[in-house]
Amino acid sequence: MSSDLEVSALAVNITIPAELRWTDTRRGTEFQLTTLNIRLLPDGHLAAKAYGRPVEGGRGAYVSFPVPDRPELAALVAEGASRAGTLWAAHRGLG
Repeated sequence: MSSDLEVSALAVNITIPAELRWTDTRRGTEFQLTTLNIRLLPDGHLAAKAYGRPVEGGRGAYVSFPVPDRPELAALVAEGASRAGTLWAAHRGLG
């Protein structure tokens, strides 16, 4: 394969450990954020959004929330991206 192969998306989801979870409100509904979606941008930087479920239960909408600027969350994003890279590099091809 050519090194010119264009990869259009590099994204992973990671579970936010219980002790790092937080809540946020959208359209009058409070959500507990449980998952981070981490994307590798074309310039090599990372971007992250948080997703979760309504605190009151139910499915709720699939709505993204910004990740707060907290060192422990930044470390989680970096660790998740590094772990994903390790797993991708060790892939064993189509099963």
